[in-house]
Amino acid sequence: MLAMNEASRNRVLVPRVRARLDAVATVLPVGPGTSFLDDPAIMAALPEVDVLLTGWGCPKITPEVLDAAPKLQAILHAAGSVKHIVDPLAFDRGIQVSSAAFANALPVAEFTVAAIVLSGKRAFRLAAQYRTERRKADPHGMPGSYGTTVGLLGASRIARLVAERLKTYDLEVLISDPYLNADEAAGLGAELVSNDELFQRSDILSVHAPLLPETTGLVDSHLLGLLKDGAVLINTARGKIIDAAALEAECVSGRIDAVLDVTDPEPLPEDSPLLDLPNVFITPHVAGAVGNEIARLGELAVSELEHLTAGRPLQHAISPTELGRLA
Repeated sequence: MLAMNEASRNRVLVPRVRARLDAVATVLPVGPGTSFLDDPAIMAALPEVDVLLTGWGCPKITPEVLDAAPKLQAILHAAGSVKHIVDPLAFDRGIQVSSAAFANALPVAEFTVAAIVLSGKRAFRLAAQYRTERRKADPHGMPGSYGTTVGLLGASRIARLVAERLKTYDLEVLISDPYLNADEAAGLGAELVSNDELFQRSDILSVHAPLLPETTGLVDSHLLGLLKDGAVLINTARGKIIDAAALEAECVSGRIDAVLDVTDPEPLPEDSPLLDLPNVFITPHVAGAVGNEIARLGELAVSELEHLTAGRPLQHAISPTELGRLA
C-alpha cells in the first residue's frame, strides 16, 4: 500500500521507479489521507498488506493501524525521518523499518561541501561586496582553503558523507559528537574534539546535529563567541539548533560570516537584518532533495522492497535505538 500524498507519489515514483515497483509488488489503489482509520476502504485493505511504502503526507502508523495489518512485514519510507510516523510498537512486532534518509542526505552533503569550498575563499561575502561596490576585492586578505580547519558539529549521516568527501581536500577536519569515539572519527579522517574546542579551532564550522530537545539552542552565545574572528558558520541542519538572537548579534557585528540554508524562524521576517548583511548568505532550505533529486528517494525505497522480496536484508534499516535519536 502506498501511504503518501498524491504530490509525493508523483515526485517520488517517477515512471521508471514505478515500473520497478510494479514488477515486484501488487500495489493497492488506495492510500490514506489524514488518517488510516477514517477511510473504510483502507481499513478493509490493511489485513492483506505486506508492506507499507510511505512518504510525505503519511499519517501516523498507530497501534490501531498495526492491529489492522497482521501481515505487515515492513514499512519502507520514501522520505527522511520516520520518527513521527512509526510507532515503536512496530519494532516489538518484528516489522522491519527502512528510511530513504540516505538519499536525502546526499544532496545536503554535496551542498555543504560546495559551501565549505566557497567559504574558504570567502566567496559569498566577496560576491555581495562586488554586487554593491562594483569593484574587485583585494584577494591578498582572503584566507583560502589550503590547510583550513573545518569543524563538523555532529556525526550524522550527512556529516559522515561530508567528512568522506573532504578527504580529497587539503584540510584539517574536526568533529564533535557524544556518540562517536576517537577511532570512529579517525576513520572519517577527522579528529574528535569537544564542542568548545571545535568552535575555538575551526575556520569553517558546519552544523550537522539533529534537532532534539537537548540540541535546541545548542549553538548559543558561548559557543558562537568561541569562533575566531572571520570564521564561517554553515547550517544545513535545522535553524533551531542555533540560538537565533546570538547568531544575529554575531553576524550584525560582522565578526563572523554565515551560510544558512535553514533559519529560525523559517522563513525569516522581512525586517530581519540577516537578509541584508554582506557576510550572510541565505538559501531557502534547498540543500535537501529538490527537483529531479527527489526521485532518488523513490529509487532507494523500491530497492529496499526488491531486497525484501528477494529475501535479502534491508540496506537502510532503522533500529529502535536509532528511532530515539532521529530528529
